[in-house]
Order: sequence, then C-alpha cells, then structure tokens
Amino acid sequence: MNANLEYKIKMLPESPGCYIMKSRGEIIYVGKAVNLKNRVRSYFHGAHTPKVAAMVSRVDDFDLMLCQTNFEALTLECNLIKKHKPFYNILLKDDKHYPYLRIDLSERYPRLTLARRMDQRDGAKYFGPYIGATAVRQVVDEVRRFFPLRTCNLKLPLKSPRRPCMNHQIGRCKAPCANLISEEEYRAILDKVISFLEGDSRELIRWLKEEMMAAAMRLEYENAAVLRDKIADVEQLMEEQHAIQTKDVEQDVLAVACDERDAMVHLTHIRAGRMEGGRSFLLENSGDEEPGEILANFITQYYDDEHLIPRHVLAQVLPDGMDELESWLRERKGSAVTLAVPQRGDKVDLVRIALKNAEDALEKHRQSAAVKDLRTRQAMLALQEALHLPTLPIRIEGYDISNTMGQQSVAAMVVFENGLPSKKDYRIFRIKTVEGANDFASMAEAISRRFTHGLKERHERQEAGLDVDGGSFSRMPDVILIDGGPQQVAFAQKAMHDAGVSIPMFGLAERFEEIYLPDRPDDPIVLDRRSNALHLVQFVRDEAHRFGITHHRALRGKNQLKSKLSDIEGVGPKKQQALIRHFRSVKAIFEATKEELCEVEGISEVLAERILNHKG
Repeated sequence: MNANLEYKIKMLPESPGCYIMKSRGEIIYVGKAVNLKNRVRSYFHGAHTPKVAAMVSRVDDFDLMLCQTNFEALTLECNLIKKHKPFYNILLKDDKHYPYLRIDLSERYPRLTLARRMDQRDGAKYFGPYIGATAVRQVVDEVRRFFPLRTCNLKLPLKSPRRPCMNHQIGRCKAPCANLISEEEYRAILDKVISFLEGDSRELIRWLKEEMMAAAMRLEYENAAVLRDKIADVEQLMEEQHAIQTKDVEQDVLAVACDERDAMVHLTHIRAGRMEGGRSFLLENSGDEEPGEILANFITQYYDDEHLIPRHVLAQVLPDGMDELESWLRERKGSAVTLAVPQRGDKVDLVRIALKNAEDALEKHRQSAAVKDLRTRQAMLALQEALHLPTLPIRIEGYDISNTMGQQSVAAMVVFENGLPSKKDYRIFRIKTVEGANDFASMAEAISRRFTHGLKERHERQEAGLDVDGGSFSRMPDVILIDGGPQQVAFAQKAMHDAGVSIPMFGLAERFEEIYLPDRPDDPIVLDRRSNALHLVQFVRDEAHRFGITHHRALRGKNQLKSKLSDIEGVGPKKQQALIRHFRSVKAIFEATKEELCEVEGISEVLAERILNHKG
C-alpha cells in the first residue's frame, strides 16, 4: 500500500457519499456508503470474496464524493456507474431501449408503428414497452389478423387515388389510398384497435359478431365463416392469457439465481392483471455477490428509463436501504411506486415463478457456455499445434481487402477473443496510398498503419502510467490471419516487420482452404474439413470478408447517391435523405412519376420535373 493511499484512509470522513476506486488512473469500481470511513476502510482489512480481493489488489488510489443523504449517494452512484462502467461493478450489459407500439393520432389515417422511445409531447398513443422484438411481432401479428389497418407509409389522403395493393386484395387493408374507406369508418376501426391493445377484447368480439350476423343476413356465408373463426381465435387468445389477479395491476417481479461465476436476473412483466412475458438478464462475474445487492444494482440500471417503471415492483430480496431505492424509483417515474419483498400469499408465488425462470435460464447458460468454452478451447489448441504457435491464440486478428475495380478500397480488421468476435475492436482502414486494384499493396498499407499506430499508442500509454493493452490499437494479437495466399502473406509480413513488429502470421486461401505460412509458401497446411481449428479460421476469415464488404457497400452507396442526386439543383442533403427514405433506392427515385415525387415532403412540382429531366 502506497503512502498516499494510507494517508487517504486515515483521513476518511464519517459521511454518506460515494467512493471511486482507481488503478493507474482508471476507475475500476464505484460504490456508495452510509458511512464512508467504515465502508472504505473495510476494503483494506479482513478477508474478502475472490472478486473483491482481486479488485483491492489493483487499487492504488481512490476519490470521494460526499453527499448530504443516503438517497443522494444512491443517485450519484447510479450516474457514476452509468458514465464510467467500472470493470468490477455489477453491470447490466443491455443498452437497448425497449420497443413501444405507436399510433400517431394526428394522421388522417393512422397506422401502427414501432417506436424505440416514448415522446409524451407528440400527441401519439403509445402501448408497451414490450420485452424484445418477438413480443412486439406477436402483438402486431394479432392486430393485423383482426383489424384492416394500413401498413404503408404514404402521406394520406393522396391528391389522386391509386390502385390498391395486395393487402387490400387479401382483406388486410381497406385501401384508404384508393378512397375506399372514409375517415370516420377508419377511425371506428382504430378505436377498436386501441381497446384491443389496452387489453379489452369485449368490444372486438361484439363487433365481430355484428359483422358476422350482417354477412349472414346478406347470404355471404363464406365471409361469415371467416368472421366466426376470428371470434373463436380471439376468445382462445384471451383464455390463454394467464390471469394473475382480478383487478388491474401493473407490476414487475424480480428474482436472481447465482452460481460460482455468474448471476441471472429474471424479470416478469404483469400488465392489466395478465402476465405479459419476461426476460432473463445475465450479469457476468457477479455470482459471488449478495443476491440483494445484485437486485439493487439491477434495479438502478434497468429502470434508468422512467417509462419502464411500473406502479409496483416485487423483489425476491433486497439489501438494507430499501426506502432510498423506492424513493429513487418514485423520483424517476414522477409518480407513486411501491417496492416490496413479499412474505406471503399470491405475491410470494409470483416471486417463486420468477426464481424458477432465473434458475432455468442460468442452467441453460451454464450448459451452453461450457460447450462453447470446450469447443473454442479445442479449436485454439488445435490451431496452436497446426501452426506451431509459441502461445495459445487467444487473440486473433483477421484482415481482408474490399474494392470495386480498384475504386474505394478498404481493409477490414476483425478481432476474435477466445474464439468469439470482439466487435468493439473491429476497425476499417480506407486505403490512401494505393491506386487501382492492387490488393497486395493495399494489405501492406493496412498492416503498416495498424502496427505503427499500435506501437505509438503503447509508448504513450506506458509514459502516462496506463495499462499498455487498454488502447484502441495498443493490444497486440497472438496471431494474424490474412485472407489470401502466399504472396498476400509475404506483403503483409514485410509491412509488419518494417513497422517494427514480429507476430506469427498465416494466410487462408479460399479456393482449397489451404493455410500458408510465410516461411513455407510452396508447402501449404491442409486441415481436416471437420477440424475445429479450420472452422475457427474460416469464421475469422468470413467475418473479415463480411465486415469489409458491408462497409464498402455503404461507402459505394453514399458515392452513388452523391453522384446521381447531388448534381440536381435544389436537391440538398435533407431532400436526398427524404427521397431515399420514401423510395428506398436511387433507382426507384428515377423510376417514379411526377405525382409520386411530389408526395415526398419538400419536393415541389418544379423540383420533381427537374429530377425527371435529370434521369434522361
């Protein structure tokens, strides 16, 4: 323990607040305490769990942020964890915004769309949030089975009616684009959609029965039979919804299961008295934490979006200080929230269901992870043996070149850690010094730039006292894969050596899947087609190819758009984006009629004529 750390420990105040543990200037843990003096001192005395002991062994400094109350400390801790994402904190690795269904009531003929955020100022009607895309698709599919709402993005009503699309032909749309339904009739259908999404199926069943009887009176027996089947579907759908309580409730149920390594939190959603589904969240390297601490950390991270907070939250267990956590939820939501650990009755049964789901999800993850670990470990060992590598190839970098007739060349760099893609480390190099289709020189440029930058970054981080492997390029691979044969490998190896680096390298030639080493260009290694090692290097090669092609196509598309639309007077970037959003492609823009072009916001008749004249 250094002298500065000892002095800070002696000077700790007896105050609520947050403490920020550091290692070489990097924040590795953030915590809160009712009494900072007692809490922080406890880290440097006595026995700890392996995770805490590992964290303390790295601490060489800490900072304090004093607060007036425990509630302020909780709020500050949440913000600091979200901002810095410290390595030793329990982190919810889930940055998604859960989807809503949205109906824009300001439209003349509103439609059902997906929204990632709720904007309470836009006057639209929102339903959700839904846990995952599957839940949203199920709801949308059910709505489209029963209600003929339009799905197109046309700005209605049109200046002149158009021919109805296939959805009208199969009874899925009333074709407002062709003026086959009035706004009043369409709004009547929309009201039933809203009731259905709010959980009231009675209005839908009553309406379907009326339609069925009317069809039968008109002797339209086939149509009546279709409506009869829809009624049966709705009634069955409602029966399948598991009723939790007779009254309307809005609550989430949380439970956690742990093993020696990881923790799994399961969250069950109950809305309008029905169980709407649930989701499990893996918290890696948190299995040795107390269950109450895990759920408290989960709550402050998951409910950071106030729209997700229900009226009631039931938890399997919570640490002391539940009042502050409940107050934090109320402040985030802006209305009443109850946080409770149920002890008896139906609510305990709900927690048991959530715990059973958490245990099941953790067991499935454990089995899946064990199989994956075994296969990737075997693949890395087999690759090490085949290539005679000095160390296990834990970090593999793969490179590929993409271009079109020598134009807009890019080099893709992908990174695999322990046999799996590490997408945060992927990089693209736009080739600057090579003209024409010269893949050898392009690969040499990319390799040279990568390792020159990596060595410079390592030197800078070392001088600053930072972890040399913590930069964007400073961590070096155990082996490098080049997509290509012996010549490609030779150019790449020379560029690497010129940059001052010597790392094992090999090429994978696609035609016969042969492996070429720099020192044996005429004697390739041929692995068994069923070999885990071959599957691993194919995965790396294919991922580099996919990543490079994807970026190259995006680059080519931008240049296409620029070359074809930017030359038209009056069509600036915003109008280009509006046209592409509406027509989906440049080709469709130039194939559109004048009337169709005018449907796009900002496109006048004069501008539409200019676009049509330009295509000729």
